[in-house]
Amino acid sequence: MRFQILTPMGTALLVASAVFSLGAAAQPAHLTVAMYGGNWGDAFRNCVAEPFTKATGIVVAPEIGTSTTTLAKLEQQKADPSIDVAWLDGGISELAYQAGVVDNLDVRAIPNLANVLPQAIYRDGNTNYAVGTGYYSLGLTYNTKVVKPAPTSWKDLWKSQYAGAVAVPSPANSSGVPFVIFMAHVWGMDSKNLAPVYAKLASLDSPMFFDSSGVATNAYQSGEAVIGAHFSVGAWDLIDKGAPIGFVVPKEGAWATDARLHLVKGSPNKAAAEKFINTALTREAAVCLATKLYLGPAVKGVKLPDDVTRKLPWGVGGSVDNLTLYDWKSVNARRAEITDAWNRQVVH
Repeated sequence: MRFQILTPMGTALLVASAVFSLGAAAQPAHLTVAMYGGNWGDAFRNCVAEPFTKATGIVVAPEIGTSTTTLAKLEQQKADPSIDVAWLDGGISELAYQAGVVDNLDVRAIPNLANVLPQAIYRDGNTNYAVGTGYYSLGLTYNTKVVKPAPTSWKDLWKSQYAGAVAVPSPANSSGVPFVIFMAHVWGMDSKNLAPVYAKLASLDSPMFFDSSGVATNAYQSGEAVIGAHFSVGAWDLIDKGAPIGFVVPKEGAWATDARLHLVKGSPNKAAAEKFINTALTREAAVCLATKLYLGPAVKGVKLPDDVTRKLPWGVGGSVDNLTLYDWKSVNARRAEITDAWNRQVVH
């Protein structure tokens, strides 16, 4: 039996099963991959899991959940993990590394790491603990039938005509903690003292502090929310489906992060897990994810149609260098503080 793999330069090679690390005798029947739900999960399956299964015969069993839920599972399973590979958002990724639940990504086992933008490989010393598979941003999403004219500022969330129909992320969502810090920038407040920000958020007439992007998508789709924060991926998915939704980057800007892949430490299927990650870092996978989710590619040299390019988080002619990316170590250092204050002062 022969398998086709890609070298770092994208050249196809045929390797006999006798020398392939996933020979028939060692090959697992399935691989468990933690991923997000909704259109994210659909894209991850179509762009990465299905090509991986086609090449190896290994069935991918998705473990659906938010990044925070997945991290909790990894910590609970630390002694005997059932998850082999995990997609986690920026910020939660660093927490997973600190918790000791993710393994080093070895370029010898994952040669397509050489195809990835340097800033999308996350290192601590000699350890590559994560690799980005695409960038996305958090901007303003609104119902085009209700919100006229289109919003231009984050401060528009506080307009009286939108009372009771505003959606913003909670700290349970990976965007929630940085959202609070970002609001200090929006209101010109000192980010070292967030008490005025909590007061502003507490005054926001919002029926929904969403824990997952899927919940936010449902709220915009049903009309429960007519304006608020949402990831570019979720907003463009609704727009493409014909929903009366708009997405803008407000004048105060928007921040961005990425969806990262991790090898779970102690995975019983390490060789297969490494091949899965390698599959996710091909140009074909990057084009597929950009087309389906409008994720800004983390793989070098990806060519995309104009209609896809204009919906990427950095826009036409831009690149990852145009994104505002957080220092997640600084954000995470305040995660417990902000979550506690949110619970006491915002949603008490």
